[in-house]
Amino acid sequence: MPAIEKNFDGQTVITTFEMTPGTAADLMEALSCAYAEFISRQPGFLGAGLHMNDAQTRIANYSKWRRREDFQAMLRTPEMRERNRMIAGLCSRFEPVMYEVGEVF
Repeated sequence: MPAIEKNFDGQTVITTFEMTPGTAADLMEALSCAYAEFISRQPGFLGAGLHMNDAQTRIANYSKWRRREDFQAMLRTPEMRERNRMIAGLCSRFEPVMYEVGEVF
């Protein structure tokens, strides 16, 4: 899991996925494969973590990137566009949101 640091000057992205317990394992596998096989090898990628709630209805993804443009470039690649279409079929919705660290405790 990447360290959360207040003075981090890169891009933090938190993505939430909503799904049914019946697709939770498949979605986690698809996300894990996407990170292992593709996302982690993209320019500017610094680290990520995947978290699933106890009810298996939500997955939260925390990722760190060197720059906002690095994350956006990864999303625009043909491979990630194809993966996102498959991921969208496993969940009811997902939303990546870019954040800046406000405080760390």
